[in-house]
Amino acid sequence: MAQVFDRSSNALARASLVLTGLIVIALGVALNSLQRSPWVTRQGQRPDQPVPFSHKHHVEGLGLQCQYCHTSVEKSSYAGIPPTKTCMNCHSQIWTNAQLLEPVRQSWATGSSLQWIKVHDLPDYVYFNHEIHVNKGIGCSSCHGRVDQMPLMYAENTLQMEWCLNCHRNPGVNLRPTSEIYNMAWTGPSTDKPVWCSATGKSGPTAQQVSCVTKDPSNSNPELAQLDKPAGLAKEPAGASLQAQAGSAGPMIAMPASYQKFTSQDDLGRYLTQQYHIRTANELASCEVCHR
Repeated sequence: MAQVFDRSSNALARASLVLTGLIVIALGVALNSLQRSPWVTRQGQRPDQPVPFSHKHHVEGLGLQCQYCHTSVEKSSYAGIPPTKTCMNCHSQIWTNAQLLEPVRQSWATGSSLQWIKVHDLPDYVYFNHEIHVNKGIGCSSCHGRVDQMPLMYAENTLQMEWCLNCHRNPGVNLRPTSEIYNMAWTGPSTDKPVWCSATGKSGPTAQQVSCVTKDPSNSNPELAQLDKPAGLAKEPAGASLQAQAGSAGPMIAMPASYQKFTSQDDLGRYLTQQYHIRTANELASCEVCHR
């Protein structure tokens, strides 16, 4: 074959194999970057809506709560898009002639729904339940970002499987007291802004079994602070009841809740993970969570 192929053909063959491998690798990297890019995830894109609704104006400016429009967020798998009547509760009295709101008035007059474009639109094979996430301590801003600062709504996160699994592997970093679910500015506890939490002992929804406050409960209620450590309690043997100390003649005094102080999100997250009865990372990341 030496008469047909020159000796340089061996080098060309090796170079072509290396070049083919590099092209395959480069193509894989390019496709991986493409499927993570905003062109696919639609991060930051603001679709043209029938009415340019401003969350910043209504939430930050007017102080409307999320639940006023998204009525089913705490009790259903979907947050719900408000009907035209919700808009007309206010706009039948204010801005009644604004050209910007003409589609709303037409919808109210004709009974036809406004055709809103979903910003956070998951694939059909993905099942996401708003109710369980909200009642287990996941705030609105954890997924949707600072909606109160968005003049036009856009997706801040990818909503891809990797993004979901990162939270499911370590949910504690995103957990917060249920009283702070709708607080868009929540940043977690710190040394300067600690959080105090206590188990309430109540039955029912998991969220009601934990009480958290952002002010020192002992300072806000001196009477409870005094009851925390009654005089002579330390001298009694372990397990002695307050009823025994008070004597048989006096009624039993209800002891106040014992609060724990948290100055970091990691510590608070571990505490809430236990109190909210959230499954372990292996259980959350299991296929059985969705495919049962």
